[in-house]
Amino acid sequence: MHIELRHLRTIRAIHEAGGLARAAEMLNITQSALSHQVKGLEEQVGMELFVRRTKPLKLSAAGMRVLRLAERVLPEVEALQEEFRSLRSGKSGRLHIAIECHACFEWLLPVLGAFRRAWPEVDVDIRPGLAFEALPALRREEVDLVISSDPEDLPGIDFSPLFDYAPLFVAAADHPLATKPFVEAGDFRDQTLITYPVERARLDVFSQLLLPAQVEPRAVRQVELTAVILLLVASNRGVAVLPDWVLRDIRHQSDYITRPLTETGLTRRLYAATRSADTTRPFMAHLLRLARTEPVKLQRGRAGERQAGER
Repeated sequence: MHIELRHLRTIRAIHEAGGLARAAEMLNITQSALSHQVKGLEEQVGMELFVRRTKPLKLSAAGMRVLRLAERVLPEVEALQEEFRSLRSGKSGRLHIAIECHACFEWLLPVLGAFRRAWPEVDVDIRPGLAFEALPALRREEVDLVISSDPEDLPGIDFSPLFDYAPLFVAAADHPLATKPFVEAGDFRDQTLITYPVERARLDVFSQLLLPAQVEPRAVRQVELTAVILLLVASNRGVAVLPDWVLRDIRHQSDYITRPLTETGLTRRLYAATRSADTTRPFMAHLLRLARTEPVKLQRGRAGERQAGER
C-alpha cells in the first residue's frame, strides 16, 4: 500500500467539509479529481473509506484509521514546512556556541540576552569549549560558533574579529607589587598565581608572558569562579591576570590594584569562528554585531558611566 501526503490531506478535508464538493474547494482541485483520488486510495486499501449513504459524508471504520494517521502526520509535516520557511527567511535556526575563553561568560550572557529578544525563534545553547576540541566540532557542525583568541587558517571557517582587550594584573591593594607602574614576567617568580582551571596555553598570562620568558610562578592555584579568584586576591592569597572586562568594577574599589603587563601593556583580540556558509545569515550577523559592541560597555565600566553622566 502506497499512501501519499495528498491522500491524507484528502481524507482530512472530506471529514472536515462533510462532502466532496466543499472538500475540493478547500484543496483547490476539481471534484472529479478528488473523487479519483478517493477511488484510487480505496483500491489500495481494499475497502471503502466513506459511508456514502450519509449526509454529511462520514468516514467508515477504515477511513477513521486513515484520518488518525493524517492527524498525527500532517501537523508534523506542516510544522516542518513552517520551520523551513523560517530558516529560508533567516528568522529561526540553531546557534550552539562553544567558548574557549573561560571568562567570556562575563560579556557573552548580556549579548545573548539582547540577541534572544531580537531572535526568539533561534535555539541558543552554550558549551564550554574546554572539555573538547571546539574548532573540529565547528567543522563537524556539532556547534555553530566558537569564541576564541587563537585564529587559525581553516578552509570553510571564518574568524570574525570581535574586540580587543587587555589582560591585567590584579592584586590586593597592599601587595608589594602595588608600588610598580606595571609588572613583568620576572615579578611572578615569587607569587602564587591564581588561574582558571584550564591548560596553560589557553591562559594569556602564560601564553603571552610567562612561557616566552621561561618564568615559572612559585605556585599555581586553580579556581573555577571569577568571584572566588577576586576574593582570594583581596585576601592576599595570591595574584591573578584577568581580562579588563572582568575587572571593570573592582578598578574603583580600594581593596585591589590593577596594573598592565609589561611597560607597553599587552593587547589580545577575540574572534568568532563560524562556518563560512553561516557567517552572513541574518541572525548570525546580528549576534556578531552585538558581540562587537556589548563588551565595550563592560570594558568602560563605571568610568564610562560617569563620563556619560557628565555629558
